[in-house]
Amino acid sequence: MSEEKDERTKEELAADLKLKDAEAKLKEAEALKTEAEASKAKYEAHEAEIKHLEVRQKFDRQRAEDEMNYLYRFTGEVSGSSVSRCMKKLTEWTRMDPKCDIEIVFSSPGGSIIDGFELFDFIQELRAKGHKVTTGSLGMAASMAGILLMAGDVRWIGHQSWMMIHRAAFGAYGKTYEIEDEVKFVRRIEERILDIFTHRSKLTKSKIKRNWDRKDWWLSADECLNLDLVDEIRGKMPEMDK
Repeated sequence: MSEEKDERTKEELAADLKLKDAEAKLKEAEALKTEAEASKAKYEAHEAEIKHLEVRQKFDRQRAEDEMNYLYRFTGEVSGSSVSRCMKKLTEWTRMDPKCDIEIVFSSPGGSIIDGFELFDFIQELRAKGHKVTTGSLGMAASMAGILLMAGDVRWIGHQSWMMIHRAAFGAYGKTYEIEDEVKFVRRIEERILDIFTHRSKLTKSKIKRNWDRKDWWLSADECLNLDLVDEIRGKMPEMDK
């Protein structure tokens, strides 16, 4: 009886050891499973954070774009197509946001006077509807672009930018009376140009006529500011003030 009891005890001990070993392995497996689930959750959280950051950066980039800030960069010649593109975009912005502020930056050698006047009048219409229009220049605002620079409520010029004013130019062909009619029309156009510049600056008609007769009159940013052709200069290096 004693031996059987000892043998059963050994069997029971062995079974207990196996049970404990199985329980330990189960706990270890559960711990590994929990660790794996935690790692997976951490990875998924990290991945979600990265995606959120990417979406946020994309949104921030879009928000920083010129179009989202109603800033139009008018580059190249003033022509029917360039004016049409500009007016189309400005119209879109004003319909989306009826009281938005708009900025137009000119970097242009000028071009068509008639097309330019169309844009000038369009800008005045926007101002009359309550839009604050800021006009600026980087590089140069020459000829018709210089006139368009005058169109804004606030006008600025880059310190290294130049404005150029000159007489109106048209190509006249045909019979003598046709050329004479063209000359009369050009003179009327020039009167409109003189009116715009004298209305928005310290310039007088006589001074403009003296400086633009038979030549291009180039004005630096500082000269533009002194003559009230612009309201401010941007991009001026601090040491240049010394």
